Amino acid sequence: MTRTKPHRTPDTERGDMAISTVMVTVVLTAFFLTAIAFGRVSLAEITVSAAASEAARSASLSRTVAQAQVNAEQAASSTLTNRDLKCSTTSVHTDLSAFRVPVGQPGTITTTVTCVVPLRDLGLAGLSSSRTITATGHSTLDAYRERG
Repeated sequence: MTRTKPHRTPDTERGDMAISTVMVTVVLTAFFLTAIAFGRVSLAEITVSAAASEAARSASLSRTVAQAQVNAEQAASSTLTNRDLKCSTTSVHTDLSAFRVPVGQPGTITTTVTCVVPLRDLGLAGLSSSRTITATGHSTLDAYRERG
């Protein structure tokens, strides 16, 4: 009877599976974190756009320039908060020149909302720590409404 020696892998292959597993885990983790970053930026773009539109609409319904500015800022802030968008800085700029247009002529309120979205918490190398997102919303001021 002939005895066969058990099959042994050469010493050069020891630990290959552990190294491969670690490499795949690192690549998959980086992929998922990148997908989360892109998703966060996409949702932020949609939310900032909605906030700009809401701010312009709210300003166009106001009776005075001062109230229009306040309403625009409140509407933008409310939209960003209600949609759980955390901006490190936010700015709302509203063009209220339509209030100076004579009654009977249409005017357009334009609001620009800027939000700096933090991405530092994802910890991806090569990805900036934040992304600035800007959107503009427009709303028509009623041509026959009294303006103050």
